[in-house]
Amino acid sequence: YLVCGFIFYLIGGSLASAIRIELSSPVSDFMARDVYNQVLTLHGTIMIFLWIVPVVNGAFGNYLIPFYVGARDMAFPRLNAVAFWLIPPAGLMLISSYFITGAAQSGWTAYPPLSITSPAAGQIIWIISVLLLGGSSIFGGINFIATILKLRRPGLKLMQLPMYCWAMLGTSILVVLSTPVLAGTLILLSFDIVAHTGFFNPTLGGNVVVYQHLFWFYSHPAVYIMVLPAFGLVSEILPVHSRKPLFGYATMVYSFVAIVILGLVVWAHHMFTSGTPPWMRLFFTIATSFIAVPTGIKFFNWVATLWGGRISLNSAVLFSCGFIINFVLGGITGVALAQVPFDIHVHDTYFVVAHFHMVMGIAPLMVVFGAIYHWYPLITGRHLNQTMGKIHYWITFVGAYAIYFPMHY
Repeated sequence: YLVCGFIFYLIGGSLASAIRIELSSPVSDFMARDVYNQVLTLHGTIMIFLWIVPVVNGAFGNYLIPFYVGARDMAFPRLNAVAFWLIPPAGLMLISSYFITGAAQSGWTAYPPLSITSPAAGQIIWIISVLLLGGSSIFGGINFIATILKLRRPGLKLMQLPMYCWAMLGTSILVVLSTPVLAGTLILLSFDIVAHTGFFNPTLGGNVVVYQHLFWFYSHPAVYIMVLPAFGLVSEILPVHSRKPLFGYATMVYSFVAIVILGLVVWAHHMFTSGTPPWMRLFFTIATSFIAVPTGIKFFNWVATLWGGRISLNSAVLFSCGFIINFVLGGITGVALAQVPFDIHVHDTYFVVAHFHMVMGIAPLMVVFGAIYHWYPLITGRHLNQTMGKIHYWITFVGAYAIYFPMHY
């Protein structure tokens, strides 16, 4: 999972570099416009479905959860194999579409009518690829739930589980509840493209806003599918290197539960400019603002864990602290975007791009690197070079702010 994820990460990162080169001047001088749209779509899709989700869920989940609950293996090893082996062909199919038919051009959200009027072949390949990756997520989620609930060693109660197990339990519940909605939505979209049905096609009486509701019902929980495992990993790393137990175990557990519940009722804050009625705007503003509370509890607990501890400031701790700083600053702009009057003005601007990448790109990335530095000795029996790790951290941290901080302006 980790090696496969890093290969796709390098491809997605190269596409990001191509986007930045194109945007360094106002004219289309590096890529043609349709190629730019294809690169943008591939970058977003690869980074979400082929990098962050498989790595923070699949890679660390498969390694740590049996270890933490005292099981010999995952509950369903064959289903686990299927979940992994869906990823490489789906990724290769997605990337090869660029060379064969031309990749999808409608962004990672595939909003109709743009996705219906774009070249059909690339869009259909995109849909099949995302459906396979969604299937992989669902199989993984079922496996994690079964392993955590059914394979715990005798005497290990739920409120004694390591925090990463709670994070993965919450994540897996979100995956199993929300991913099938995306799958059904994309199947309907493929009917619109291939069979010219009218589910989302406005010229045939379809409703594009219904697509947005269905898409974001999955894709907002997907934010927590990417970041809840990162929360769990940080909660495992910090106590070890500050040499004291995690502060406020019970409140951390309840905040995970609160995020899972609230994460399912905040999706329409992505749609404040889609003609949503005032009552809906009010409800989703309040719900989105509320979700900051359990997230804030976690930050206080992490800081309290570090406070007064004998901290060894190694690479794993630096990356974990970098994650906390990134997520707090990215989260503050998220609370700002939850407010309708502000969101209407900055929707689809670089302010949102900056917010999204700080919270979903850089923050989980920091945790992945921190977790690799932390667990590498356990996995391989060897330590990574700490001096190189610190240089790696500062380049990543400063580089991230150099890219995304100016975007807010």
